Amino acid sequence: MFKGLKGFNARGDLLITAGGLLMALAAFFLVQAIVGGLIAPLISVFIGDSTFGFNSFTIAGSEFGYGAVIEATMTFALALAVVYFLLVVPYRRLQGEGGAANTRACPECTSSISVVAKRCPHCTAVVPMGEA
Repeated sequence: MFKGLKGFNARGDLLITAGGLLMALAAFFLVQAIVGGLIAPLISVFIGDSTFGFNSFTIAGSEFGYGAVIEATMTFALALAVVYFLLVVPYRRLQGEGGAANTRACPECTSSISVVAKRCPHCTAVVPMGEA
């Protein structure tokens, strides 16, 4: 278990994950402010209520707050789009560029290693320079 955690940490995956999480949270709060401060009030102008998040209807004494649900749905959808287009797409593009020419497969564990590596960082197998 600890060997896997050490490998996860050593490859920088933990830093990439933490950075991605921070960027996603920042994007979420930005989108939440845009939806709550700009989009919802614009919708309220057409509906006629002053605060969109408080819109609701009542059936048999039960109140259904559809305004808050619609705001949360808009926030989720827009945050997902922002994270995808500002984080995922550029990261995938970066991974695709230059990665194939600088790496090769380890003959023991088939993980991606540097072309000039003499030992696989994943399985620690000795890899001759001409092999892979």
